[in-house]
Amino acid sequence: MNQTTSKQRPSVEVAVTMRREAVVGAMSRWQSHRWALESVDLIEEGQVSTATLLNKNDSSERWLHTGYKVELFTDDAEGYYLNVTTDAPCWFVLWRMEEDAGISDVPVAKPEMVSLSYHDAGRWMDAQETVDQVPLPPEMVAWLQSFVDKYHVIEPKKRKRPESFKRLEDRFGNPVSISTDKKFGGSGHG
Repeated sequence: MNQTTSKQRPSVEVAVTMRREAVVGAMSRWQSHRWALESVDLIEEGQVSTATLLNKNDSSERWLHTGYKVELFTDDAEGYYLNVTTDAPCWFVLWRMEEDAGISDVPVAKPEMVSLSYHDAGRWMDAQETVDQVPLPPEMVAWLQSFVDKYHVIEPKKRKRPESFKRLEDRFGNPVSISTDKKFGGSGHG
């Protein structure tokens, strides 16, 4: 694993493999193929960003996309903490369909970004992007855990003042007084 940690942010370079597979069964009436994230693998530093067809047959094809840098940011330590403390830490990949990729006669799924942060993945999904995940290998879990141990600070929970102790105000922001004296209205009580 080739990790950069000098004066720069900690980072690794990765390649993403996307798989196009035939859809079988009733769903094939609407869609003949679908794309899926197959893997994220560490690569040597400095590889050029490329898309390479690894193999193709009647039912599937696999594409390798290189040149993605995954950097760790100290201000996103909580996002990494949320990932590394789950039962299944993972890579998150945002990918889009590229209609005119110039590399295939059909649209190709092209990874746009790779991250280890739950916060990144959440923002991407909130923006209606396609985000998939694959398991993080043990050596990467250890690398991410060491970053989290160094930079993540658990925020102390702030005690919330009970509602019963808050000052009551009317709709205009004026203080309200409440009396426990019982007042009976009307005549006849004498």
